[in-house]
Amino acid sequence: MSILSSAVSSATNAASTLGSAASSALSGLGIGTTSTTPSTAGTSGSSSGSTSQAAGSVASQSLAGNFDTFLQLLTTQLQNQNPLDPLDTNQFTQQLVEFASVEQQINMNTNLQTLISMQQTSQATSALQFLGNTVTVSGNTSTLSNATGSPASWTITAPSPATANVTVSSSTGQLAFSGSVSLNAGSQGFTWNGQGNNGTTWPDGTYTLSISATGANGQAVAVTTQVQGVVSGVDLSQNPPQLTVGGQNFALSQIQSISH
Repeated sequence: MSILSSAVSSATNAASTLGSAASSALSGLGIGTTSTTPSTAGTSGSSSGSTSQAAGSVASQSLAGNFDTFLQLLTTQLQNQNPLDPLDTNQFTQQLVEFASVEQQINMNTNLQTLISMQQTSQATSALQFLGNTVTVSGNTSTLSNATGSPASWTITAPSPATANVTVSSSTGQLAFSGSVSLNAGSQGFTWNGQGNNGTTWPDGTYTLSISATGANGQAVAVTTQVQGVVSGVDLSQNPPQLTVGGQNFALSQIQSISH
């Protein structure tokens, strides 16, 4: 009986020590806990299990900044195990694996954030280099300025000779001009001076070009349009940054060529 009493007393003291250590560590994290000193071997085992679960919960929530706290709880748990109910080896191994896995995930997320920040900085630096340069961008909207005598202009690229029906629409969708043009294979320019079909001069603004092209045998020909202008501004608040060309914003991926 004296041996059993000694074992029970050791288990009680171990559980009490573990509870105190856990309470102290959790208090350092600003988390309040309530611990009771068990009086029997059965309750000491239950208290040890509850403390282990609390430690695991806190570790999962605060691992990013409190690795030392987790290790302190784990070490205290190992030093003060219940001799009648020691920590299962598989459970201990699982705790270590989970701890290592979470640590690796945190490091991976940190590295990814660093890479994303570096990429955004690189994109911003690249975008600023376009300022003041003339660029060709993929698009079908151009700016008309009667005040400066600048017509709306586009570059049309066709894979083969074709006849195209073109329409020019205002920013509100109104038809400003329509007509027919002959296209050669390759790239060619198309300009519109702001004169409508009825002779009306349209006001300054942005206008959109639409094209429907057919080949010699009546087959549809796919054509693309580009616009050219000077980069007058860069919007770094967008991701990726946006370039301002002729009062319009374009993504870096739309840039097809650049000239000084």
